[in-house]
Amino acid sequence: MQRWGGRFTGETDPRVVDFTRSIEIDVALAADDIDGSIAHVHGLGRIGVLGADEVAVLVDGLEGLRAELDAGTLVLDPELEDIHMNLEAALEGRIGSVARKLHTGRSRNDQVATDLRLWTRRAIDRVDAAIVSMERALVGLAEREGQAILPGTTHIQPAQPVLLAHHLLAYAEMLERDRGRFADARGRLNVSPLGSGALAGAGYPLDRNGVAAELGFDGISANSLDAVADRDFVVEVLAAVALTMVHLSRLAEEITWWSNPRFGFVRVADAFSTGSSMMPNKRNPDPAELVRGRTGAAIGAVTSILTVLKGLPLAYQRDLQEDKPPLFGSVRALEESLAVMAGLIEALIVDPVRMREAADDGYTTATAVADALVRAGVPFRSAHHVVGSLVAAAEARTARLDAVTDDEIAAALGGADDVAASGLVGRTEIGALIRGAATVEGALAALDVHGGTAPNRVKAALAAARTRLGPG
Repeated sequence: MQRWGGRFTGETDPRVVDFTRSIEIDVALAADDIDGSIAHVHGLGRIGVLGADEVAVLVDGLEGLRAELDAGTLVLDPELEDIHMNLEAALEGRIGSVARKLHTGRSRNDQVATDLRLWTRRAIDRVDAAIVSMERALVGLAEREGQAILPGTTHIQPAQPVLLAHHLLAYAEMLERDRGRFADARGRLNVSPLGSGALAGAGYPLDRNGVAAELGFDGISANSLDAVADRDFVVEVLAAVALTMVHLSRLAEEITWWSNPRFGFVRVADAFSTGSSMMPNKRNPDPAELVRGRTGAAIGAVTSILTVLKGLPLAYQRDLQEDKPPLFGSVRALEESLAVMAGLIEALIVDPVRMREAADDGYTTATAVADALVRAGVPFRSAHHVVGSLVAAAEARTARLDAVTDDEIAAALGGADDVAASGLVGRTEIGALIRGAATVEGALAALDVHGGTAPNRVKAALAAARTRLGPG
């Protein structure tokens, strides 16, 4: 018999029992449910609904259930729908009828809302630690190989040279913002719904603040309908999960390309590669590919919960049972993705020679040459045109930009009226100025602005990141 079955005269159809059962999913909330029940019992004791002896018996029984849960010996009955009913029934089986007083002033509606907030709060703390570990892996690689020079791209075309450390620290910045989003979500969810009852509150003068404090909440919910009926905190966390997965996916995408022999920028360690069942030559960056693939499910989870919520009238509806699979699955996928990507990055082998060769291609220093001309007094738009002409001249004879001749420079400068009038044409130092700016080292050094890729700026940013994250 169901523990809510007094109003019913017939048996529940087995198909309904199977369809509505959630114990296989919400068993994840067992420890949180026990924590919430113990705090609730203490609160009932403080207002005199339970005597001191009853409080002691109930708390002792609940701690016994926790010990069985930790030992893996707690047997659950799928006929009892969910973890809440299972734990209540198990408690009654151990301590007798006093267990029937446990649910006084409480509904499964405010109970599950509390459990889910406790679970999500713990999950956020785990995720935060995992993100820090991932950032440390990026910083560690940047410290080890960060002086390698990478061809930065826009539109997937060669753009400007950047230090590998600068590129890696870009992901650390993204992940740090992800940490902030999780922290924001944690602050908003950390209020206690207990005492909201099914929808309208409780018929007892519950010590809501005392119970909330015992459970580590910052305060209590202000409206009972809102407390049991909304899952916006789940949406917030899932959105933060999805965005963190997107950031990991972007890095994973680059790893898959960079490890292709046509690029050869990096080599994924054997421990983080797999082979082919048919092709003996293959070494595949499967962990990175799977992170990229699992990002789709994380994005879908946000849409799933938003869709569940969008049509629900107040207050609680059984639809809200469907909040847990996307939340639990997405958080698990994120934790696993952070762990495997941190390991992959820590073991990544960088080929600075191949990176540098690529940085020398594509005329990635052209902007630096234009900037050098501007500093010499040429208007930027004219400098842009001049350097475009120099690139065309160098490309015509497959030369690098730092190998343009004095004649090519004179022709390019003379082709712009305002430059020709400036007196730069024919000046002996202009060739050295242009060719010096056209080197990769010259281009990097010129980007000496806060947030730029100049070596001294990157060194400072790397030191700041290490200080923020601490040793790992």
